[in-house]
Amino acid sequence: MANREHLALLKAGAVTWTEWRENNPQITPDLSTANLQGHNLRGAYLQDANLNRVNLSNALLVRANLSGADLGSANLYAAKLIEANLIGTNFSVANLGNTTLTQADLSRANLIGADLSQANLRDAVLVDANLIGTDLSHANLRDADLGAAKLMRANLSFANLIAANLIATDLSEANLYEAEVMGAYLYQADLYKANLSKAHLSSAYLFRANLTKADLRGANLSWSNLSGANLAGADLCRANLTGANLKGANFSGVNLQETIMPDSSRHD
Repeated sequence: MANREHLALLKAGAVTWTEWRENNPQITPDLSTANLQGHNLRGAYLQDANLNRVNLSNALLVRANLSGADLGSANLYAAKLIEANLIGTNFSVANLGNTTLTQADLSRANLIGADLSQANLRDAVLVDANLIGTDLSHANLRDADLGAAKLMRANLSFANLIAANLIATDLSEANLYEAEVMGAYLYQADLYKANLSKAHLSSAYLFRANLTKADLRGANLSWSNLSGANLAGADLCRANLTGANLKGANFSGVNLQETIMPDSSRHD
Protein backbone atom coordinates (compact mmCIF):
# COMPACT_ATOMS: atom_id res chain seq x y z
CA MET A 1 0.00 0.00 0.00
CA ALA A 2 1.21 3.50 -0.86
CA ASN A 3 2.80 5.67 1.79
CA ARG A 4 0.22 8.42 2.42
CA GLU A 5 2.86 11.12 2.85
CA HIS A 6 4.59 10.18 -0.40
CA LEU A 7 1.31 10.12 -2.27
CA ALA A 8 0.28 13.51 -0.90
CA LEU A 9 3.62 15.00 -1.94
CA LEU A 10 3.25 13.64 -5.47
CA LYS A 11 -0.27 15.04 -5.78
CA ALA A 12 0.91 18.42 -4.46
CA GLY A 13 2.57 19.07 -7.80
CA ALA A 14 5.84 18.72 -9.68
CA VAL A 15 7.71 21.48 -7.82
CA THR A 16 6.90 20.12 -4.35
CA TRP A 17 7.62 16.54 -5.37
CA THR A 18 10.93 17.29 -7.06
CA GLU A 19 12.11 19.42 -4.15
CA TRP A 20 11.25 16.67 -1.67
CA ARG A 21 13.08 14.05 -3.71
CA GLU A 22 16.17 16.20 -4.08
CA ASN A 23 16.24 16.84 -0.34
CA ASN A 24 15.63 13.19 0.54
CA PRO A 25 17.67 11.10 -1.92
CA GLN A 26 17.93 8.25 0.58
CA ILE A 27 14.16 7.66 0.62
CA THR A 28 12.56 5.26 -1.86
CA PRO A 29 9.08 6.59 -2.65
CA ASP A 30 6.34 4.02 -2.01
CA LEU A 31 3.37 4.61 -4.28
CA SER A 32 2.38 0.97 -4.62
CA THR A 33 -1.30 0.24 -5.39
CA ALA A 34 -2.07 3.99 -5.68
CA ASN A 35 -4.80 5.12 -8.04
CA LEU A 36 -3.19 7.67 -10.34
CA GLN A 37 -5.50 7.10 -13.27
CA GLY A 38 -5.41 9.99 -15.73
CA HIS A 39 -2.94 12.03 -13.63
CA ASN A 40 -0.61 14.54 -15.28
CA LEU A 41 2.88 13.40 -14.29
CA ARG A 42 4.73 14.95 -17.20
CA GLY A 43 8.47 14.97 -16.48
CA ALA A 44 7.95 13.47 -13.03
CA TYR A 45 11.04 12.28 -11.14
CA LEU A 46 10.02 8.73 -10.21
CA GLN A 47 13.38 7.02 -10.45
CA ASP A 48 13.61 3.84 -8.32
CA ALA A 49 10.09 4.41 -6.94
CA ASN A 50 7.90 1.53 -5.78
CA LEU A 51 4.92 1.65 -8.16
CA ASN A 52 3.99 -2.00 -7.87
CA ARG A 53 0.36 -2.60 -8.90
CA VAL A 54 -0.25 1.14 -9.32
CA ASN A 55 -3.06 2.33 -11.61
CA LEU A 56 -1.60 4.75 -14.17
CA SER A 57 -4.06 4.08 -16.94
CA ASN A 58 -4.47 7.09 -19.25
CA ALA A 59 -1.83 8.96 -17.22
CA LEU A 60 0.45 11.54 -18.84
CA LEU A 61 4.08 10.54 -18.25
CA VAL A 62 5.78 12.32 -21.14
CA ARG A 63 9.54 12.59 -20.47
CA ALA A 64 9.07 11.16 -16.97
CA ASN A 65 12.05 9.47 -15.29
CA LEU A 66 11.00 6.01 -14.17
CA SER A 67 14.41 4.37 -14.50
CA GLY A 68 14.86 1.54 -12.04
CA ALA A 69 11.28 1.87 -10.79
CA ASP A 70 9.16 -1.17 -9.90
CA LEU A 71 5.97 -1.22 -11.98
CA GLY A 72 5.34 -4.92 -11.66
CA SER A 73 1.66 -5.79 -12.32
CA ALA A 74 0.91 -2.07 -12.82
CA ASN A 75 -1.92 -0.83 -15.03
CA LEU A 76 -0.58 1.61 -17.63
CA TYR A 77 -3.28 1.05 -20.22
CA ALA A 78 -3.32 3.90 -22.78
CA ALA A 79 -0.78 5.91 -20.75
CA LYS A 80 1.50 8.32 -22.62
CA LEU A 81 5.19 7.63 -21.95
CA ILE A 82 6.66 9.53 -24.90
CA GLU A 83 10.44 10.02 -24.52
CA ALA A 84 10.26 8.58 -20.99
CA ASN A 85 13.38 7.25 -19.26
CA LEU A 86 12.56 3.62 -18.50
CA ILE A 87 16.06 2.21 -18.31
CA GLY A 88 16.10 -0.91 -16.13
CA THR A 89 12.46 -0.43 -15.12
CA ASN A 90 10.48 -3.48 -13.99
CA PHE A 91 7.25 -3.92 -15.96
CA SER A 92 6.80 -7.63 -15.38
CA VAL A 93 3.18 -8.71 -15.96
CA ALA A 94 2.17 -5.04 -16.36
CA ASN A 95 -0.67 -3.87 -18.60
CA LEU A 96 0.80 -1.57 -21.26
CA GLY A 97 -1.86 -2.18 -23.87
CA ASN A 98 -2.42 0.81 -26.20
CA THR A 99 0.36 2.68 -24.40
CA THR A 100 2.32 5.34 -26.30
CA LEU A 101 6.05 4.73 -25.84
CA THR A 102 7.46 6.51 -28.88
CA GLN A 103 11.16 7.35 -28.44
CA ALA A 104 11.11 5.97 -24.89
CA ASP A 105 14.29 4.35 -23.57
CA LEU A 106 13.52 0.84 -22.29
CA SER A 107 17.10 -0.43 -22.32
CA ARG A 108 17.51 -3.39 -19.95
CA ALA A 109 13.86 -3.09 -18.88
CA ASN A 110 12.10 -6.19 -17.54
CA LEU A 111 8.90 -6.75 -19.52
CA ILE A 112 8.45 -10.47 -18.89
CA GLY A 113 4.82 -11.43 -19.46
CA ALA A 114 3.72 -7.81 -19.98
CA ASP A 115 0.80 -6.87 -22.24
CA LEU A 116 2.03 -4.45 -24.92
CA SER A 117 -0.64 -5.29 -27.46
CA GLN A 118 -1.33 -2.36 -29.81
CA ALA A 119 1.31 -0.27 -28.03
CA ASN A 120 3.14 2.40 -30.01
CA LEU A 121 6.90 1.83 -29.61
CA ARG A 122 8.05 3.59 -32.74
CA ASP A 123 11.70 4.69 -32.42
CA ALA A 124 11.84 3.25 -28.90
CA VAL A 125 15.08 1.79 -27.51
CA LEU A 126 14.76 -1.74 -26.12
CA VAL A 127 18.40 -2.80 -26.19
CA ASP A 128 19.01 -5.82 -23.90
CA ALA A 129 15.39 -5.64 -22.72
CA ASN A 130 13.76 -8.80 -21.36
CA LEU A 131 10.54 -9.41 -23.31
CA ILE A 132 10.18 -13.14 -22.75
CA GLY A 133 6.56 -14.16 -23.28
CA THR A 134 5.48 -10.55 -23.83
CA ASP A 135 2.33 -9.80 -25.87
CA LEU A 136 3.32 -7.37 -28.63
CA SER A 137 0.56 -8.30 -31.04
CA HIS A 138 -0.40 -5.41 -33.36
CA ALA A 139 2.29 -3.26 -31.68
CA ASN A 140 4.12 -0.58 -33.66
CA LEU A 141 7.88 -1.17 -33.38
CA ARG A 142 8.87 0.59 -36.57
CA ASP A 143 12.49 1.81 -36.42
CA ALA A 144 12.77 0.54 -32.83
CA ASP A 145 16.11 -0.68 -31.48
CA LEU A 146 15.75 -4.22 -30.12
CA GLY A 147 19.41 -5.16 -30.36
CA ALA A 148 20.22 -8.24 -28.22
CA ALA A 149 16.74 -8.16 -26.65
CA LYS A 150 15.17 -11.37 -25.32
CA LEU A 151 11.90 -12.10 -27.14
CA MET A 152 11.62 -15.84 -26.65
CA ARG A 153 8.02 -17.00 -27.03
CA ALA A 154 6.86 -13.40 -27.45
CA ASN A 155 3.68 -12.72 -29.43
CA LEU A 156 4.52 -10.36 -32.31
CA SER A 157 1.68 -11.38 -34.60
CA PHE A 158 0.63 -8.53 -36.91
CA ALA A 159 3.30 -6.29 -35.33
CA ASN A 160 5.04 -3.54 -37.32
CA LEU A 161 8.80 -4.16 -37.24
CA ILE A 162 9.67 -2.30 -40.42
CA ALA A 163 13.35 -1.25 -40.42
CA ALA A 164 13.70 -2.31 -36.77
CA ASN A 165 17.08 -3.27 -35.35
CA LEU A 166 16.89 -6.92 -34.29
CA ILE A 167 20.60 -7.71 -34.47
CA ALA A 168 21.49 -10.67 -32.22
CA THR A 169 17.94 -10.66 -30.83
CA ASP A 170 16.58 -13.93 -29.43
CA LEU A 171 13.22 -14.59 -31.11
CA SER A 172 13.24 -18.35 -30.62
CA GLU A 173 9.72 -19.80 -30.66
CA ALA A 174 8.27 -16.29 -31.05
CA ASN A 175 5.03 -15.75 -32.94
CA LEU A 176 5.53 -13.37 -35.88
CA TYR A 177 2.49 -14.45 -37.87
CA GLU A 178 1.81 -11.83 -40.61
CA ALA A 179 4.25 -9.43 -38.96
CA GLU A 180 5.63 -6.56 -41.05
CA VAL A 181 9.41 -7.04 -40.96
CA MET A 182 10.41 -5.36 -44.22
CA GLY A 183 13.91 -3.96 -44.23
CA ALA A 184 14.56 -5.07 -40.66
CA TYR A 185 18.08 -5.92 -39.47
CA LEU A 186 18.19 -9.50 -38.18
CA TYR A 187 21.92 -10.20 -38.38
CA GLN A 188 22.65 -13.28 -36.24
CA ALA A 189 19.13 -13.19 -34.82
CA ASP A 190 17.88 -16.44 -33.28
CA LEU A 191 14.57 -17.45 -34.88
CA TYR A 192 14.67 -21.11 -33.91
CA LYS A 193 11.17 -22.61 -34.29
CA ALA A 194 9.73 -19.12 -34.74
CA ASN A 195 6.34 -18.77 -36.43
CA LEU A 196 6.94 -16.52 -39.45
CA SER A 197 4.10 -17.83 -41.54
CA LYS A 198 2.77 -15.16 -43.91
CA ALA A 199 5.28 -12.67 -42.46
CA HIS A 200 6.46 -9.83 -44.71
CA LEU A 201 10.26 -10.00 -44.76
CA SER A 202 11.07 -8.43 -48.10
CA SER A 203 14.53 -6.79 -48.13
CA ALA A 204 15.15 -7.95 -44.55
CA TYR A 205 18.78 -8.48 -43.55
CA LEU A 206 18.96 -12.07 -42.24
CA PHE A 207 22.69 -12.66 -42.72
CA ARG A 208 23.78 -15.60 -40.51
CA ALA A 209 20.38 -15.71 -38.79
CA ASN A 210 19.28 -18.97 -37.16
CA LEU A 211 16.01 -20.06 -38.78
CA THR A 212 16.29 -23.73 -37.82
CA LYS A 213 12.85 -25.38 -37.91
CA ALA A 214 11.19 -21.99 -38.43
CA ASP A 215 7.70 -21.86 -39.95
CA LEU A 216 7.98 -19.66 -43.05
CA ARG A 217 4.95 -20.95 -44.91
CA GLY A 218 3.66 -18.29 -47.27
CA ALA A 219 6.25 -15.77 -46.04
CA ASN A 220 7.48 -13.02 -48.36
CA LEU A 221 11.29 -13.10 -48.38
CA SER A 222 11.76 -11.38 -51.72
CA TRP A 223 15.09 -9.54 -52.03
CA SER A 224 16.03 -10.52 -48.47
CA ASN A 225 19.64 -11.33 -47.53
CA LEU A 226 19.77 -14.89 -46.24
CA SER A 227 23.45 -15.45 -46.91
CA GLY A 228 25.00 -17.71 -44.30
CA ALA A 229 21.61 -18.26 -42.63
CA ASN A 230 20.75 -21.62 -41.09
CA LEU A 231 17.38 -22.83 -42.42
CA ALA A 232 17.82 -26.51 -41.57
CA GLY A 233 14.43 -28.16 -41.19
CA ALA A 234 12.53 -24.93 -41.92
CA ASP A 235 9.16 -24.95 -43.70
CA LEU A 236 9.22 -22.65 -46.75
CA CYS A 237 6.13 -24.05 -48.41
CA ARG A 238 4.69 -21.40 -50.76
CA ALA A 239 7.22 -18.80 -49.54
CA ASN A 240 8.47 -16.12 -51.93
CA LEU A 241 12.27 -16.01 -52.36
CA THR A 242 12.34 -13.85 -55.48
CA GLY A 243 15.71 -12.09 -55.71
CA ALA A 244 16.82 -13.38 -52.30
CA ASN A 245 20.52 -13.83 -51.53
CA LEU A 246 20.98 -17.46 -50.43
CA LYS A 247 24.77 -17.64 -50.66
CA GLY A 248 26.13 -20.09 -48.10
CA ALA A 249 22.71 -20.68 -46.52
CA ASN A 250 21.97 -24.10 -45.01
CA PHE A 251 18.90 -25.61 -46.67
CA SER A 252 19.21 -29.18 -45.39
CA GLY A 253 15.81 -30.75 -44.76
CA VAL A 254 13.92 -27.63 -45.89
CA ASN A 255 10.39 -27.95 -47.27
CA LEU A 256 10.38 -26.05 -50.58
CA GLN A 257 7.01 -27.23 -51.86
CA GLU A 258 5.59 -24.59 -54.23
CA THR A 259 8.26 -22.13 -53.09
CA ILE A 260 9.10 -19.29 -55.49
CA MET A 261 12.87 -19.45 -55.92
CA PRO A 262 15.28 -16.49 -56.35
CA ASP A 263 15.07 -16.76 -60.16
CA SER A 264 11.23 -16.54 -59.89
CA SER A 265 10.79 -20.22 -60.83
CA ARG A 266 8.42 -22.26 -58.70
CA HIS A 267 9.83 -25.31 -56.91
CA ASP A 268 7.93 -28.56 -57.41
